[in-house]
Amino acid sequence: MPICTLIAADSLESGNFSEARDRLAEAGCIPSAFEWLAKGKAVDISFAGDLADARTALAGLEDRFDIALQDEGNRRKMLLVSDMDSTMITVECIDELADYAGIKPQIAAITERAMAGELDFAEALKARVALLAGLDENVLGQCLRERVQPMPGAKILVRTMTGWGAHAVLVSGGFTSFTGPVADMLGFHAVHANLLEIKDGRLTGALAADIVDASTKRAVLQSAAEMRGIDLATTLAVGDGANDLPMIAAAVSGGGLGVGYHPRPQLAQAANFSVRHNDLTALLFAQGIKPDEWAD
Repeated sequence: MPICTLIAADSLESGNFSEARDRLAEAGCIPSAFEWLAKGKAVDISFAGDLADARTALAGLEDRFDIALQDEGNRRKMLLVSDMDSTMITVECIDELADYAGIKPQIAAITERAMAGELDFAEALKARVALLAGLDENVLGQCLRERVQPMPGAKILVRTMTGWGAHAVLVSGGFTSFTGPVADMLGFHAVHANLLEIKDGRLTGALAADIVDASTKRAVLQSAAEMRGIDLATTLAVGDGANDLPMIAAAVSGGGLGVGYHPRPQLAQAANFSVRHNDLTALLFAQGIKPDEWAD
């Protein structure tokens, strides 16, 4: 049976989910039982009907709530594949490195256009890395210590999912200097990212290996699922930008959960669940997990 999960940024009152139930009923998606996942915060509403019709009926509530619509089977996912920058951490690392180099506005503008899908990601990455040529390699560690913070809910999400046996992979168009420590901090099992070339203690302005781009992210999700015998219906992929779109689309087409986290418009269209009002614990509510089951 399909299920709707309604998640509020602040408070969720009985009138709110009554409105959701009414909208579903008007669209021919007949609601039945409901269950609080967290009183006043998140609620599950079961219904009989078409997911696409339900999504259309509830679209008017998305300015106030995050809404996940899915079949209730396979809700608890066994593979998590996530972007890092602006998803698992609060910053774009390349923009922060640019700040130390005194060129943040120049690089951040390219980053934003790439994340919005206006520029080819690989070419935009090479152009931005070239602008960092000559930067002292010690700045990488300084940036990690001073700027890189986990996104609210990130550690709870990863550690809760790995606690029930899910495999967690961090795949980033960013850099190994950051993904390794972030993976260790949050509890990811595996990492894929770009390697900065460093010579004589300074960035050369080039990458030392093949670029991790949108196609790589999709391939990582598919290969991780295949290698571990995990059905794509039990995968969860999450990211924020256009270079996450193929990965998100692969999860969705396989029957899994493709999540846009505060997504750019292009990504939001591909995702079957977008989080705009909450932190990453919304992904646990979407899986039907109540707060007393979350890992610290």
